[in-house]
Order: sequence, then C-alpha cells, then structure tokens
Amino acid sequence: MLLSRIYPFIFLGIIFAGQSYGAEGRALNFDDLLRVRRLSEPAVSPDGRWVAYVQKTYDPETYELSSDIFLVPLAGGEARNLTWGGKGNSRPMFTPDGASLVFASSRTINRQFFILPLSGGGEAVQITFRDGGAEGGELSPDGSLLLFHSPALVDSSSVVEFKGPGYNPRARIIDKLLFRHWDQWQNGCYNHLFVKKIKSDEEPLNLTSGPVDCPPISLGSDRDYAVSPSGKYVYYVANHDPVIATSTNNDIWRVTVKGDSLLKMTDNPANDNLVALDRSGRFLAYRAMARPGFESDRSTLWLKDLDTGETVNLTSQLDRSVEEVVWDPAGKYIYFTAEDEGKIAIYKVSARIQGKREITRLTREKSYKSIRITPDSKILVALRESFREPAELVALAVDGSSERSLTDFNASILAGIEMQQPESFRFPAEDGVPVHGYLIRPPNFIPGKKYPLLFLIHGGPQGAWIDEFHYRWNAQLFASWGYVVVMVNPRGSTGYGQLFTDQISGDWGGKCYRDLMSSLDYVLEHYDFIDRERLGAAGASFGGYMINWIAGHTDRFRCLVDHDGVFNIESMYGSTEELWFPEWEFRGTPWENPELCQMWSPHRFAANFKTPMLIVHGEKDYRVPLEQGLMAFTTLRRKGIEARLLYFPEEGHWVLNAKNSRLWYDTIRNWFARYLNP
Repeated sequence: MLLSRIYPFIFLGIIFAGQSYGAEGRALNFDDLLRVRRLSEPAVSPDGRWVAYVQKTYDPETYELSSDIFLVPLAGGEARNLTWGGKGNSRPMFTPDGASLVFASSRTINRQFFILPLSGGGEAVQITFRDGGAEGGELSPDGSLLLFHSPALVDSSSVVEFKGPGYNPRARIIDKLLFRHWDQWQNGCYNHLFVKKIKSDEEPLNLTSGPVDCPPISLGSDRDYAVSPSGKYVYYVANHDPVIATSTNNDIWRVTVKGDSLLKMTDNPANDNLVALDRSGRFLAYRAMARPGFESDRSTLWLKDLDTGETVNLTSQLDRSVEEVVWDPAGKYIYFTAEDEGKIAIYKVSARIQGKREITRLTREKSYKSIRITPDSKILVALRESFREPAELVALAVDGSSERSLTDFNASILAGIEMQQPESFRFPAEDGVPVHGYLIRPPNFIPGKKYPLLFLIHGGPQGAWIDEFHYRWNAQLFASWGYVVVMVNPRGSTGYGQLFTDQISGDWGGKCYRDLMSSLDYVLEHYDFIDRERLGAAGASFGGYMINWIAGHTDRFRCLVDHDGVFNIESMYGSTEELWFPEWEFRGTPWENPELCQMWSPHRFAANFKTPMLIVHGEKDYRVPLEQGLMAFTTLRRKGIEARLLYFPEEGHWVLNAKNSRLWYDTIRNWFARYLNP
C-alpha cells in the first residue's frame, strides 16, 4: 500500500474484532502481566503433525522467569511439556527424521545445546560445551550439523587485570570504535560462528576469525546463518568494514563447512542480512537496503540464483520493509511479514527470477510474527497478537483463510479483566499527509465523564506503535489507571511508506513534533470525554527526546515522563556507540554540521522549561548514555521545576528485570496521579 493512497480525512472510529476478556470487569494490573504466558519460537515437525514452541512465565511472588518448550498438535489438542524446570529452555529444532529435538538450555553454567529423543525413553544429552556459551542455533537440512555463535576472545590486551592480595581492579585499553554496544562492553570478544557435528565428540569448528561478529553486532535479522542442503557450504551475515561504529555494510558470505574458500555473495554497500535458502539449495533469499549509513531504509526482499548469479528484487513495488521470511517448501512462493499502518501483516510473493511476480497480503485484522510453514506447503503457523491479546499460536491456510487457534492459554488468565478495544483514527497533517493513531479508553468507561489523557510517544524515531501486546509499554495497563491513552505514529514512523519514514531525518523537532501536536488537537476536538486540562505525556528513547523537546516548546501538558531520552545531541554523539545513526540523522558529525545538531537539541531551549518531569535512566544504557538523563534532571532542578529521577544501576536502554519493571510502572503511575488525579 503506497503512501500516495488518499485517505478520507474523517474520524473512522474503527473497532477491531477480537476476543473480549470481560465486560464491566476489573482493570488489568502488573501481576496480570507477570502471569501472562509469553509464547515464542514455534517450530513445525517434519511430518507436519506437531508444533514445538517456547513458553515463558514469571512467578508474581518471586519474579523468577521460567522458560520451557511445549508441543501442541497442529490438528488441535492439548499442549504438553517437552522440557521441565524452566532453566532457559529455548530454540526448539526438530531433526529431519522427527525423532529428536535439538534445543538450547541454561541448565548448565551457561547456555548450551542439547538433543532430546521424542520417543519418551531418554534424557536430553548435552552436545555443546563452549566456555562462553552457545547462542543462536541452526540445524543443517540433513540434521548432522549444528551452527551456533559464541563469544571468542580476539584481543586479550583490551582488558587488563592487576592481581594482588586484596587488590584486583580491572582496566580497559581501547584503541578503536566500537568498544561497547547497548549494555555490554566488547572486552576484546567477538561473536564467531561455529559448526558442530552432532554425532561426534569433535570440538566445534570456528568458521569465522578475527575482529568480525557473526551474526553482525547490529542490523541483523532473526536468521543470519544457514547450512546449504548439500551440506557443503555455510552462508552467513557479517560486516567486514574496519570501523563498525560508522558502517551499516552487512553482507552475506559463503564458506565451506571446513572453514575455507571464503566468498562474498553480495556487493551492496548498504545493509544486507537474512539467509533463507530454498529446499534445492539453488536459490538464496535475503533482505537488502539501498542507502549506506541509513539503518531505517526500506528493506526489500531479493532472490539470487546461486547457479547463474542472477539477482532480482522481489518487492520493489511494495513500499514496506520486509521483516521475517520463510520459503514455501515447494519453492513457488516466499512468505514474509511487514509492518503496515500499525499492524504486522503476512504477505506472499512469487519466487521467480524471471516472469511476473505477484505480492499478496494475507492478513489484516491483527499482528502476526514468527511465521512458519508445514512441509506440505498447505498451512502457515504464526504467533498472533493485538493490543488486547497476548501472543498465541494460530494456524491458517496459505491463502490467509481458515484461521484457527492452536493455543488459548491467556484467555483464562485474563478472564474477568476488561480491556477496551483500540480505536483507530486518521487526520490530515499540516501539509495534508494522513497521520494515523490509536486511542484506548479506560476500563469500565462511563459516557459523559471526563477522563485525563496519557499521550504516548514511540521511540526510534523510525518505529511505530503496533497493534501488539507490549510488556514494557503496555497501553492497556496505562489505560487501567483511569486514563484515555493516545498513541500516534507521526512523521518518521515505519509502516506508512519510506517517504513518510524519511521525513524525520534532519528534522527531529519539525514535522514530527507538529504532527504530534496536531494529533492532540484532533483527539481533543473529536473525543469530548477527554479533559483538556489534564494532559500528560511520556516517551522513551526518541520518545524521551520528544518529551524534552516538548518541555521547551509547549506547556500544554501538566506533567511529562522522559525515559532514556536525548537531551543534548552534540554530547550524545561523543558518548553513544552506533555512530552511523547520528551521522545520518544530523547530516554528519557535530563539527561538520553544527547548525543541525544545535537546531534540534532540546538543551538549547531549557530556558522555556516549565513542566514537571519524571526522568528514568539506566546506568548501562550505552545507546543514550546516562549523562543525558542526568543533564535533564539537573537542568530542571536548577530551574526550580519539580522533577524526579528514577535511576537503575543495572538496567540498560530497557527495563528488563521484573522487579525493576514493577517499580517503573508504579513510579510512573504515581507521577501521573500526582498531577492528573485520575
């Protein structure tokens, strides 16, 4: 669906179909989020009769996370445990004969792979023994080889320890960029790709070497390595450029299973990733971007004939970014997912080098992830979710029809809880471009009553509010506190065409900010139950940046919440890690283009700050480093403005620990209640 499509500029009031968890029921609470069963990583058995998947749950009393593998019949029926104990059991992979399951587990000191017979007569046997653990995981088509990645020490001089009686400090010697990423220090280690013969005691063979990460440290996919059906080659994604901090040049490489004859398969100077080989091994499907240095360019699906070298773009006519990819076993189609206007949809495209290639959208009502297909090419399996529905397994025909549920665990967990249907709206921006958003009313909504508003701003900035059951920013939980929740996808958002996404770069406080303010005007005009005197706003990452920008440009909100937001663009450049991002967004370095950095930096408008603000930041956030939150807090308090800092010494860019998550929600709730009195 192209950006040029014309939308009627009227309130649509769309009510999405979906299961109701109760009318006039109680409100959702944080304990409910902990109890929800979180499903992921489905795998279809070779005979097409079973689906294995991972189920994660938290104990609301101990906050301990359990992760186990379950098996459910594709025809329908009860699910049963394949693993017990919850020790990080994940990544289920059936052997080709269907007799065993290879999976990962943290039942040992670190994550390793095991093989489990499915006949019921044996125990799981450990097959990897890497000191640094074994991550990822892909089986060869014949089941004899396991690919995995593991940290390998390349530069032992980067970390220095001084040992002595009662004295053991640690120092780092750093000579190049990139030396830390998200919440981890590099420490001279790189992820290397290993191949292990499953029925052998031989040590796994390292297929990569030197200061190169496989999978790449950033901008990869869910599947960045695979063994060819012949068992001769391994294809993988890696970036071999000398300065990773400024390069998005991931490429696909081929090496023999013996680790020799390295060959570069893609020459694109921008980002290539994802390895999807057809059953014959002749055709390679992968994703590619067109513009080097831009991490949010449109990701298109390419098909390469490995015999002739001929390559074709399969989705050149689709103005959406391809995400997950799966081959039709018959080789006729490739199925993929893509964001489209606030949802994640399933598509299919003809897998042809020559001739007409048709793209068909198969789903529309909800969001779908982790797509798989049965060996007979007749049934798709996926995880389906929405704002009101945690992810559950579903099966549907390959034309998108006849959808049915395979699991329904969370309906009983959430029974008696009222979660309102999201309402979708569109309005014309200042230049006539349609902008899309969602609104969720509080549970047990009373017509005629006035409700305060929580205005949520997504990160990225090239991101979007998606119709999904989010655990860190759960819209239904925010609404349960007695608020109307509004989430808008302004300029820069993904899923509305690449031109729409591009319009944030170099213009952070421009069209995007005005879109947000126009959307606020729109909802206040069209929803008379919103109390325009009780407005609050919150955002994380770029959303936190926008909160800081709002603070310097409007006093429409009574209070604000900035989570890991950018405050000073110039200082952030010198302390963040992925430098290609700010260099693209602000057209160069701060010394090459100081005007743009200064123009859009919130700290320059601190003289206008008036609104109370809660600031949340993690010590281990190396993307938007802690100094950004500290500067915002210091500025507010020095100006005499009410402010509070919620500091997490062990968290990074996201709050992942369950106890910390509870504190995060409670602190935000209390902050809004203090000023908005729901």
